Amino acid sequence: MLAAKIVMEQGVHVEGINFFTGFCVEGHTHAIRENDKAKPKPNRNNALWVAEQLGIKLHIVDVIEEYKKVLINPKHGYGAHMNPCLDCKIFMVNKAKQWIVENDFDFIITGEVIGQRPMSQTKSKMPIVSKQSGADDLLLRPMCAKNLPLTLPEIEGWVDREKLHGITGRSRKPQITMAKEFGIEDYSQPAGGCCFLTDKYYSAKLVDLWKSHGHKDYELDDVMLLKVGRHIRPKKNFKLIIAREEGEGRFLEGYKKEFISLHCSSHTGPLALIDGSVSAEDLYLAASVVARYGQGRNAGQVDINVTDKDGSERKLQVKPLKNEEILKEWYV
Repeated sequence: MLAAKIVMEQGVHVEGINFFTGFCVEGHTHAIRENDKAKPKPNRNNALWVAEQLGIKLHIVDVIEEYKKVLINPKHGYGAHMNPCLDCKIFMVNKAKQWIVENDFDFIITGEVIGQRPMSQTKSKMPIVSKQSGADDLLLRPMCAKNLPLTLPEIEGWVDREKLHGITGRSRKPQITMAKEFGIEDYSQPAGGCCFLTDKYYSAKLVDLWKSHGHKDYELDDVMLLKVGRHIRPKKNFKLIIAREEGEGRFLEGYKKEFISLHCSSHTGPLALIDGSVSAEDLYLAASVVARYGQGRNAGQVDINVTDKDGSERKLQVKPLKNEEILKEWYV
């Protein structure tokens, strides 16, 4: 938001680009959960919201398929979890370079600050992004430009370098001050991020998915389902995805034609999906686990409806597993 505003203040026409990889926390993910809807701040897609605040056009570009190569085999490796931050930055700036050529724009701006992110925004890594993305001196970083070599927009006089900034480090105080000067009062969490790949729990689920499938390919539905519910793997051959609340249950309903689903009929309880192949014995184990997360957890017997992918139903009567029977290593 600030980088765009700085350049717009110099009379430059700016448009936004948002790359959709499928791994973003915002918008669609928060909208699923009833609990998130009760939070005081709106569950918004921040890219759309920022574009509206700035009064600029936003282009949302689907890069799900192309991004697979970045995630599966990152040249520069992963961060603390499954986040290929440097490769991701190179990829997106490269896509932006392609976009400006195709749409007759002159240069690219980003909101990067030297030292703000340990993997992709150090002084040694920033030149790597510029060079390997192919953007070279068409990439302008208004927030820290005074600490970096001159770019073409500055050389050509399209922007005034003196009106750019030289922010460094992890503190967001200079940015917060700048926002006040621009009259910007509402903005996303300054030190936050929207990528699930930086989350250790999500990353563990992704690695588990790859191991269970025997390959690293994935579909958008795989990505979405990793964001929702409890993921419990009682055996190597199958995993349960159990809704944690009503919103997640409604979301999982949309996948009942693709997975065997389980739902408690004798007590109030969650909807669950089975990902994998199961035997009759496995099905009883799965039903016992699901019964544990419903209001019949302390009952002697619980009725679980099992719905196959073709819509056929059957009923299992099971005893809910106790807490100590659900092993810690089952949780993905």
